[in-house]
Amino acid sequence: MSITTLRRTGTIAAATALLGLGLAACGGNDNTAATDSAATSMTTPMTSPMTPMSSAMAGGSMTAGGMSNAAAQTFGPGCSSIPTSGAGSFDGMVKDPVATAASNNPLLSTLVTAVGKAGLVDTLNGADGLTVFAPTNDAFAKLPKATLDKVLANKKMLTEILTHHVVAGKLDPTKVVGKQQTLAKDTVTVSGDTSGMTVDGAKVLCGNIPTANATVYVIDTVLMPQGM
Repeated sequence: MSITTLRRTGTIAAATALLGLGLAACGGNDNTAATDSAATSMTTPMTSPMTPMSSAMAGGSMTAGGMSNAAAQTFGPGCSSIPTSGAGSFDGMVKDPVATAASNNPLLSTLVTAVGKAGLVDTLNGADGLTVFAPTNDAFAKLPKATLDKVLANKKMLTEILTHHVVAGKLDPTKVVGKQQTLAKDTVTVSGDTSGMTVDGAKVLCGNIPTANATVYVIDTVLMPQGM
C-alpha cells in the first residue's frame, strides 16, 4: 500500500471517529448512517480529481478516431513499421529535433550513423525548418558493401550525399511535390501524392512525419547526387 493511501485512510478514519463521538454525545440513533455519509463526502473530492489527471498523463492529443495527431497526418505503406510507442514512435519523434528523432527510430540506424560520421547532427538539429528524405536501413543495404564502406570513410562525399537528401523548409505532401533544391545545392524531383509518392524514383514508405523542426519522408533507396 502506498504512503499516500495510508495517509488518506488515516485521515478519513480519524475524521470518522470524531464525527461518531460528536453524534453519540447528542444521543442520536443514526450514528452509523451519519458517519458513513460524512466519510463518503470526504473521500469523493479526494479521488475524483485523479480521473482527468490520469487521462491527461496517458498520452498526447488524439483525433476523433482515436489516432494521435502526429500519426494522423502521415501516409504510406511503411507507416505501420514505425514503433507504436516510445521515443521512436510518431508521438515521440514529434518532440525531438530531426537528428535526435531519427536516432530513436530503429528503421533509421544506418542513416544516423552516417549523419554522425559526417558531423551533421548539430546542423540538422539546429535548423529552423527542414524536409528530410530519410533512407531506411534496407535502403543502405542495397548499396554494395564496398561502396557503402567507401562513402562512410569519406566525410566530404558522405556530407554531399546526405545533404542531397535535405531541403529547406517543412514541406507537407502538397508543397513537396515538384523540383526541390537540396542543401547540396542540387535538385531532387518529387512526384505523386499521398496515394503513392516518389523522390527521384525512390518510393516514399512513410511520409509527412513531424519532428520538432522538420518533416520526414522515409524512402526505400539512397539518393545519389548527379555525377556520383
